[in-house]
Amino acid sequence: MQIPVQITFRNIGPSPAIEAAVRERASKLERFFDRIISCRVVVEAPHRSKRKGKLYQIRINLTVPGEELAVTAAGPQDPAHEDVYVAIRDAFDAAERRLQDYADRLREPVKTPAASLPS
Repeated sequence: MQIPVQITFRNIGPSPAIEAAVRERASKLERFFDRIISCRVVVEAPHRSKRKGKLYQIRINLTVPGEELAVTAAGPQDPAHEDVYVAIRDAFDAAERRLQDYADRLREPVKTPAASLPS
């Protein structure tokens, strides 16, 4: 990555363990596409609900040449996201899929119109 990973914590205190997990997963993204310009990650713990536990939400913004890819882990729908590490895993798995799709689009040959045949 050209710019170091930026990690923001919202409604949760900074944690060296969470930060290390995010940095480790972010470094693995370069296996799928090696020209990532920047990676910004937001780890958010919404206010505690009376019926549900604290469901973490992870947002990842990746800047690649010509495009910005945004990924949000679906925290409110998935009760497994009460564990911040599960939410991080799911968000980075989605980011890997988005990067693979982006890299595949770049590799596809551009179709040019067929030359008209002389009659």
